[in-house]
Amino acid sequence: MKKFFIAILIASVVQGVFAQKIDIKGTVRNATSKEAAEYVNVVLQTMDSTFVAGVTTDQQGCFALHSVNKGNYRLVLSSIGYNTEYISLSGLKRDTDLGQLNIKDTAIALDGVTIKASNQVNRADRKIIFPSERQVKISTNGINLLQELMLPRIQFNQMTNEISLSGGGELQLRINGATADINEIKALNPADIIRIEYHDNPGLRYGNAEVVLDYIVRRPDTGGSFGTDLSQGVNTMWGNHNIYGKINHKKSEIGLSYFIGVRDLYGLYRDNEETFKLANGTSIQRYEEGTPDQATIFMHNLNLNYSLQQSENSLFSATFRLRGNNQPHWDFHGILHNANDITDNMNIIDNTRQSWARPSLDLYYQQNLKNKQTLVFNLVGTYNREKSHRLYQESTAEELLTDINNNTSGNKYSLIGEAIYEKEFPKDSRLSFGLRHTQSYANNEYRNGHDYDTRMHQAITYLFSEYRKKIDKLDIRLGIGVTRSYYDQSGNGKSSEDYSFNPRATINYAFSDNSFIRWKGEAYNVSPSLSDLSAAEQAIDSFQLRRGNPNLNAYMCYHTELTYEWKKGIFYTNLWGAYDYRPNAIMDEKIQEGNKIVQTWDNQEDWQKISGRTMFRVGPIRKILQLSFTGGVNHYISHGNSYSHTYTNLFCEAQASVNYKQFSLSWQMNTNWNKFWGETLSGGENIQMLGVYYKHKDLRLGVGAFNPFTNDYKIKNENWNKFASYKTKTYIKESAQLFWVNLSYNFSFGRTFKAAQRKIQNSDNDSGVMNTGK
Repeated sequence: MKKFFIAILIASVVQGVFAQKIDIKGTVRNATSKEAAEYVNVVLQTMDSTFVAGVTTDQQGCFALHSVNKGNYRLVLSSIGYNTEYISLSGLKRDTDLGQLNIKDTAIALDGVTIKASNQVNRADRKIIFPSERQVKISTNGINLLQELMLPRIQFNQMTNEISLSGGGELQLRINGATADINEIKALNPADIIRIEYHDNPGLRYGNAEVVLDYIVRRPDTGGSFGTDLSQGVNTMWGNHNIYGKINHKKSEIGLSYFIGVRDLYGLYRDNEETFKLANGTSIQRYEEGTPDQATIFMHNLNLNYSLQQSENSLFSATFRLRGNNQPHWDFHGILHNANDITDNMNIIDNTRQSWARPSLDLYYQQNLKNKQTLVFNLVGTYNREKSHRLYQESTAEELLTDINNNTSGNKYSLIGEAIYEKEFPKDSRLSFGLRHTQSYANNEYRNGHDYDTRMHQAITYLFSEYRKKIDKLDIRLGIGVTRSYYDQSGNGKSSEDYSFNPRATINYAFSDNSFIRWKGEAYNVSPSLSDLSAAEQAIDSFQLRRGNPNLNAYMCYHTELTYEWKKGIFYTNLWGAYDYRPNAIMDEKIQEGNKIVQTWDNQEDWQKISGRTMFRVGPIRKILQLSFTGGVNHYISHGNSYSHTYTNLFCEAQASVNYKQFSLSWQMNTNWNKFWGETLSGGENIQMLGVYYKHKDLRLGVGAFNPFTNDYKIKNENWNKFASYKTKTYIKESAQLFWVNLSYNFSFGRTFKAAQRKIQNSDNDSGVMNTGK
């Protein structure tokens, strides 16, 4: 009898295990023509939008999802040229044939994706990532979620509240294609994020962006959301604080976010070694021994957005942004020693006070036409106001030897207009045209014993076209752009006009859904900044001057790269190599003028960089542990008109994420990624970040530390000029073993529907003012 009951129990368990898996199938047809809708993306999600499985319909419009657990689901049908359809599948317990499903034509629809049993889909120009249930569950906003994904090159620095690319380069952030910044990303509820599109091969319309991150989210029809993310230092005055909210009513949406960052530190100092060789043959070597002083910064970011989706084929949005930064203290004090005479010492003061404000208005309109055509218009107006004061003194107990007061104020006005036309053709091909024009005016005043007033005007026009064609596993994209750059500065009679051609070609070959190789080659131009073009002159210290150069010309950049990627199960690797060549690059130089050294800029001979990078990622292991490691090398070759330098930098980055029930731990480590440009070595940060969190529903509490295992945080910078070289180490004591606490909370309500996607974004972050610091 005992054996009989055991047999029944085993049979019941086996039956239950096999009964949990079901199949779902159906046929998708055009709602108007009733023809089979081929290549429609069919995605199965949980009710909170977590990706479960996905396929593409065949030429008869049929699809089948196999081995699905029974339960409640949402089926999402999407394809270019169609509305995205959401179908609720409640209480699925057995194999189900959904029969005929209709999908409607529309001019605005989510861009198509191809999904085959993976939460990451590779396309020729992007990766499409569907966050997992685990990643959504442990995250409270779009930044937390991004950290869990561990995407190549993406870095989030909680200390500075910045998202950036390792090694530099332009990163564009978007929400449903619209311009966004980090604070707007923080305002996103992870449950509302359908997918994240990681464009690691963006097209010509994105300008010189190296990576574009686009969060595709649902938009509530009614209701809204509110939340906050607060991080505060425990043992020092450091804080990053966000509040945000969003209200939806029918076709309209209003959003507001505000960020304030506070830094009040008293451990800022520097050690500096410098050597001067003057024209009269005099050689001076001295070193600065710093003492701790004050660094205070207040940062404010405000975003106010209104969007209107009047119909299925139009979208309008208006966004007002206000960026502000007030830095009342960035003070260096110390003793300046003459290396050749131990009795020759001076006191040194180098204090900088700076503030800037940048209001902007961004207007966007998208109109989709018949036959898979799209028109996009974007207009951005920006006002940049900047003021700075620098006091530099060298003195003994009896005498003030050097007294420099640099006062600078600048006003810059810019207007950026852009129009884009796109047309999609059958058989996976697409053609686009675009025109972008930037008009800038800058009025700057320099007061430093001499009065310099500059009035500068700059205009840049960019016309481009791009064609993309997919042939089986081969994806080819060809583009050409033409750039006109114009500049003039009143008072010196100098003006310039340059034209350049900007070709780009990309060839992508997919070995499988999880492996591809891609080659890209491009040429683009870089125009001189208004600050470099300024004819103003400013004193740096007792031996050095800084002077702009109105004779600078735009220069070309040539870039080629090769990428290989492979993914299988929990294992992922990305191999990347690149070569950059920039003839006539605008780089720094120093010249002798009597008993002074003048630092300026000029079109130098060339600059080159050879780069290699490898990334490995594994996880999640048992939905608990995920690890990633990136290592690489950069070799720089800098040829000036009167100098030649080479420099090699090795770097590595590592991340770890551990999640268990309601607890999570994150760790991040970056070694110095140093850059060499002209004759200047700019050191990166060697940092570690550790955080432990507990989440309950929509509330998350955390504690952590920056650089918990070191008390020697510093940044190194060097200049290798033969007339005036230096080696500087800048320290901030509070940046080592800085402990913090974090509270994140969000609340949302309202039903959801698809938001139209914005296609382009523009911004102007260049103040046009020459730097006054050392």
